[in-house]
Amino acid sequence: MNTISVLTPVYQPEPEYLTAAYDALAAQDLPAGWQWEWVVQEDGETGRARAILPDDERISFGFNPHGGVAITRNLALARAKGHLIKNLDQDDQLTTGSLARDIAVLEAKPDVQWTTSRVLDLMPDGSTIGFDNDPPTGRLYPGQILKHWREHNYRLPVHPTTVCIRRNLVTAVGGWMSVPGSDDTGMLIAASMLGTGYFIGEVGLLYRKWPGQVSAQPEHKEATTWTLRMQLISERADAIAELAKQQPASVTSPAAPTAG
Repeated sequence: MNTISVLTPVYQPEPEYLTAAYDALAAQDLPAGWQWEWVVQEDGETGRARAILPDDERISFGFNPHGGVAITRNLALARAKGHLIKNLDQDDQLTTGSLARDIAVLEAKPDVQWTTSRVLDLMPDGSTIGFDNDPPTGRLYPGQILKHWREHNYRLPVHPTTVCIRRNLVTAVGGWMSVPGSDDTGMLIAASMLGTGYFIGEVGLLYRKWPGQVSAQPEHKEATTWTLRMQLISERADAIAELAKQQPASVTSPAAPTAG
């Protein structure tokens, strides 16, 4: 049985939103031969997530000392068993068929290393708002994400919260980037320098907009730390590209002797 691991870092969860995330995950239909596990990692040991969520053997609970979302997400990665890793924040919801679409692309296209999908903002009144600048459905080649990000004032052409990625690639880039905010942007840009992605044009996520979300807090946009993390994400991408260019195109092992 193949496993797709859904990783969710949890900190001071709203019961209504975390329950909605579970309900949407539990409603996912996966292809034959596949199962999901939900790796819920709590940032600080309070037991709140376990108290909110139902008794489901597919949920794996863990905790760590309070250290922020990137550290918590990476520790969830360490506990995950799947070779496909799906991101899901505690207040968001997967749409019907989201996991099946990720799996279908990554199974059918061996050159594709990660997927993202279209997102709708889920507003407090229950309405949804889409975006006008999604890329066309199809492959996203190394360097393409970085170029757009730099040319559009550090805005990505895809939403990093929707990422589904092969485990070996996310571990190769060190998991989610340990910066104060934009950890998912840092991971995605690094991964996109090494592996081809694929944008799925169907809506894969409802991204909840509410006053308590991390990206709505003033410290998320504080000018000094914002500039520093954009600088570091950019420098890291350039370093990956430069190191990749220095590698030989192929490595040929000595020919094995043939039978005489």
